[in-house]
Amino acid sequence: MKLFERLKADAAPQWADYTHHDFVQQLGEGTLPLDCFKHYLVQDYLFLIQFARAYALGIYKSPRVADMRMSLEGVKAILDVELDLHIELCGKWGMSRDEIEQAPEDTPTMAYTRFVLDAGMSGDLLDLQASLAPCIIGYAEIGRQLSAKGCGNDANPYQRWIQEYASEAYQGLANDFSNWMDSTADEVITERRYPRVLSLFEKACRLESDFWLMGLRAKV
Repeated sequence: MKLFERLKADAAPQWADYTHHDFVQQLGEGTLPLDCFKHYLVQDYLFLIQFARAYALGIYKSPRVADMRMSLEGVKAILDVELDLHIELCGKWGMSRDEIEQAPEDTPTMAYTRFVLDAGMSGDLLDLQASLAPCIIGYAEIGRQLSAKGCGNDANPYQRWIQEYASEAYQGLANDFSNWMDSTADEVITERRYPRVLSLFEKACRLESDFWLMGLRAKV
């Protein structure tokens, strides 16, 4: 069994809580209050800035040039695609890039991003990949599931978000990341080390759920 599939199986409760969260279900049904989505989207923009830094850290932690190139592709995907999607959606509400970037980070945003950066700083490339994986691969799974249910249609106000993460381009990026992590694991993973990698993965899943909950609480 490849590493990601093993992690997903061993962290099944945390993975299910994250990928089938109430926020995700409401987003797919188009019933998510707009204020919840707005707060989430602004915080996700700030989150992605730190995620780009984590990918940049991956370049430093990479043992091979091929790994460095994979890390670089992650940085480019965030800076050239995902951030622009957020600017596009926020622009519909009259929010400028400067306004979004000057917004204060919510506590779950700080907790999650600093966890990922710390995992990378204190560990090696595999530790960093394990902490990044739930976001990258999880969003692909969520996008694919919602699209398969027909949630990305014109009647859904969040169709643009769903279509982006269900897209062939993003699905390919997530698949490449999974293969990259498996390749790293083939060289460095041991049974003695596996519990630490699993712990990082589980924590990242829980932090993803907290991130969704932050969005839901915005309506209170």
